[in-house]
Amino acid sequence: MNHDLSQPIPQGGDGAQEAENSRIAAIADELERLCAIHEAQCGAGRTNVTPFDIEQQAAERMAKEQGFWIPMLDVFSLGVPGPSGNENDTYVAEKVIYKINNLFNSGSIVRLLRKILMHNVIFPDTAYSFHGFAGFDGRSVQPVIIQPRVANAHPANQIIIDTYMAALGFEKKDKVGHFINETYEVWDLLPRNVLMDSEGDIYVVDAEIKKN
Repeated sequence: MNHDLSQPIPQGGDGAQEAENSRIAAIADELERLCAIHEAQCGAGRTNVTPFDIEQQAAERMAKEQGFWIPMLDVFSLGVPGPSGNENDTYVAEKVIYKINNLFNSGSIVRLLRKILMHNVIFPDTAYSFHGFAGFDGRSVQPVIIQPRVANAHPANQIIIDTYMAALGFEKKDKVGHFINETYEVWDLLPRNVLMDSEGDIYVVDAEIKKN
């Protein structure tokens, strides 16, 4: 295990993205390992500590040891506060958007990181990189992820989204914005989560994804 996990890989080609994906996977693997050690040391008798609590404690410890802990009051230095949804607070910089994820949808840092990896495979034009963990000492820990900023764009309509997903080999399901192929199920692909730029290119900036 390479424990030097702190620095994001600059994006600039397929090789760089593969390296960043490997780094994200390594962070998820390391966090799972730390949680397993903690659970083994504490034993099954501690009913007052949940798996979520264990993961939060392990994430804070790992982030501080590896140098990617971000005190919550420092997140305002990332960029200009942008739109917030039920899952992310955003901070907009010149070329990227920082998303601070509250784990509302995923319920777990590891599950979020695994979902990010699937997003990066399906939608490489808006691939995420990992920036760090933000939080208050001894309290909540929230992953901070980075996504390229799509300039001069507006929400795509649902017909365009459906056509785009069909071109990627996905079949539309009964519910609007819900798609499936042999490997992945993707949903919440609604205009609020899909952008189209002035040249007609499509960018999926947020989606719920799981493997079949």
